[in-house]
Amino acid sequence: MPAAQLARIAVLITALACAAMAAAAEIPLDQRRSDSSFVSPDTRAMQNDGTANPGMLAVLDGETLWNEKAGETHKSCADCHGDAAAGMKGVAARYPAFDAQLGRPVDLEQRINMSRAGDQKAAALPFESKELLALTVYIAHQSNGLPVAVAEDAQTTPFIEAGRAIFERHQGQLGLSCAQCHDDNWGKELAGNPIPQAEPTGYPIYRLEWQEIGSLQRRVRGCMSAVRAEPYDYGAPELVNLELFLMWRARGMTMEAPAVRP
Repeated sequence: MPAAQLARIAVLITALACAAMAAAAEIPLDQRRSDSSFVSPDTRAMQNDGTANPGMLAVLDGETLWNEKAGETHKSCADCHGDAAAGMKGVAARYPAFDAQLGRPVDLEQRINMSRAGDQKAAALPFESKELLALTVYIAHQSNGLPVAVAEDAQTTPFIEAGRAIFERHQGQLGLSCAQCHDDNWGKELAGNPIPQAEPTGYPIYRLEWQEIGSLQRRVRGCMSAVRAEPYDYGAPELVNLELFLMWRARGMTMEAPAVRP
């Protein structure tokens, strides 16, 4: 039997075994752990050393972009918001956040592009572009050490619940949900790698597999592809709802961007 076919069968067997385990049970707040605790000591040390963390290069790029004038108004982010260390402290910990004009939550990348369009009269930056990721991780970095604190109120609760429904829904040809791995089986191993709790405290992250910075939406889309589901488009409301639920799920945990992951 060809090796590729054997590999597909092994993946399917693993998926079926995972699917047969107990129904999803939400992790109690006092048992929640940063995904950093599931990586190797070397990877964790790399993340915690600002001179060794490769994601810090994107943070430096973001600082440059923060002070760079753009668009028809010829204004920089700093012209309106001042020093990011002060003006952006705690901001990323509150996103995704409800936008009254749109009537739904937006994530930090979308808010940056909304500011570019409205305040700078500049073109939106493409999702996963080097520039948008750099600005996002630079802003997120200003919240390091602060607790995740997305709003949970009458406006956001329906969207949190919509994100929860996606997290718990069986998807794709393998029929798996996010919750089956990250709620029910965290700490166990899948294909030789520990299963984390999927707490999104360090995004945008630097993945050694990617050899670059990437967004939470990129990571989620990768998981959807892995279970043979059709990924949502970047910026889709469904992805933002899932982001909001994941951040709500990590409420009170410490921000740590850019995290480093395998």
